[in-house]
Amino acid sequence: MSQQHPAAPARHSAVATVADRRDWWRDAVIYQVYPRSFADSNGDGMGDLEGVRSRLPYLRDLGVDAVWLSPFYASPQADAGYDVADYRAVDPMFGSLLDADALIRDAHELGLRIIVDLVPNHSSDQHEWFKRALAEGPGSPLRDRYHFRPGKGKNGELPPNDWESIFGGPAWTRVTEPDGTPGEWYLHLFAPEQPDFNWNHPAVGDEFRSILRFWLDMGVDGFRIDVAHGLVKADGLPDLGAHDQLKLLGNDVMPFFDQDGVHEIYRQWRRILDEYAGEKIFVAEAWTPTVERTAHYVRPDELHQAFNFQYLSAEWDAEELRAVIDRTLEAMRPVGAPATWVLSNHDVTRHATRFANPPGLGTQIRTAGDRELGLRRARAATLLMLALPGSAYIYQGEELGLPDVVDLPDEVRQDPAYFRGAGQDGFRDGCRVPIPWTREGSSYGFGSGGSWLPQPADWAGLSVAAQTGVPGSTLELYRAALRARRAHPDLGAGEAVEWLRAPEGVLAFRRGEFVCVANTTGESVTTPSYGRVLLTSGEVTEADGETKVPADTTVWWTTTD
Repeated sequence: MSQQHPAAPARHSAVATVADRRDWWRDAVIYQVYPRSFADSNGDGMGDLEGVRSRLPYLRDLGVDAVWLSPFYASPQADAGYDVADYRAVDPMFGSLLDADALIRDAHELGLRIIVDLVPNHSSDQHEWFKRALAEGPGSPLRDRYHFRPGKGKNGELPPNDWESIFGGPAWTRVTEPDGTPGEWYLHLFAPEQPDFNWNHPAVGDEFRSILRFWLDMGVDGFRIDVAHGLVKADGLPDLGAHDQLKLLGNDVMPFFDQDGVHEIYRQWRRILDEYAGEKIFVAEAWTPTVERTAHYVRPDELHQAFNFQYLSAEWDAEELRAVIDRTLEAMRPVGAPATWVLSNHDVTRHATRFANPPGLGTQIRTAGDRELGLRRARAATLLMLALPGSAYIYQGEELGLPDVVDLPDEVRQDPAYFRGAGQDGFRDGCRVPIPWTREGSSYGFGSGGSWLPQPADWAGLSVAAQTGVPGSTLELYRAALRARRAHPDLGAGEAVEWLRAPEGVLAFRRGEFVCVANTTGESVTTPSYGRVLLTSGEVTEADGETKVPADTTVWWTTTD
């Protein structure tokens, strides 16, 4: 790139203070921080890196192993930072490279690892390459680094193919050439401000290998790869021949998603990562038709983990959950990768609200549902997730039992999909509302100057301060679960569970000397008492060798003292 960048600070010795544990990522609990909504250090209403840094002790005490930071790169913020203008700079709203360096140092000193988001499928339309491509006009070599094409129709007035944007509308935008005439079209699978890179061009690969080294030299411990399934497009960019293409996602291999060519890119990246000490990792956001295809991304010479969206999308139903668990473990076993489990993230309705609603509504829901029921199920689902073999992901605020904010006024919404028809529901702002830290203040401790999205009035009672030290609170449940998970030798890494006989609607499995029972029904059930109770998501009753497990409750036992 033509811009000048400050040199990355030299790798520092603080890395050595992170526990040097081999294969740490196989059973890691990784906490997602959405920087603009985590903590605001300067009172401008927007979270920042210094705010995250100030709250690192909280994350250490929560008991997580690593922190994944959503994008904080220089960006016009057309899609909350997933439109990157400069991959080697921090956006001023979040701070500076020095702030990033300080955050990484402090995290390592606290025993936490830092994973940063990488956005290789597309850039911002304000990226230097794209701006020059537009300015230089047709025939510019810079246009070959994106997907520029002439349009169809008599005067090129129609898009080059029938692909649709994930955010709604055509996946193509026509440009006005430097001479003022309508010209070529460019591909953007997301917003028009996010043009897709052409990964067939060698300069794109060269640039991202350099970007990887830049942040590895800064000391980061890994990368979460945004749209990891989208980099390579089918040769010739063929028509899909269907409308309402969003309905096909997750069911078929698309000409713009999950193409086999992505895997050579990740093999090259893996060789770079393996040059660095400290077991750095890659995590794929890969939406694929099956968990078996997801497993292709985590073969031994490619990425380390991939998000398990089939599990995230599952209903609170024992039969469905067991089927997803079995398929996941079976798919990961041949490639030697750990399973991952996740219930919420920055793109879906929080699971405390999903589970508060009737089944079948998907992962973006606009109604609050039964809040009490949703929280009870969310707590039970969390204990089930943390009992499974592999690595688990926690989205900021779920440890507080936060619901989605479903009643945000239209005028405050910022999700770009909200403003485009026929795309995603556009209600992702509801899971991005800044989290509450204290009972009082203009933003419940988020910052001194309010928050970029309004927080509900009842969030004071859900704040960190309100729940800390309170027996039975959701925060203390998470803290206890993560302590037990780390302490019990049969929790964490593994590749199988032993299913136990259980009543209909109940999941029961053994892992060595550990037993988990999850009642997904609306009624109490009676199960054997499997030993000493380690933890429960709700009150249980034990008598005469049996345990009464209430509706929507999970229990952990250890079979030995």
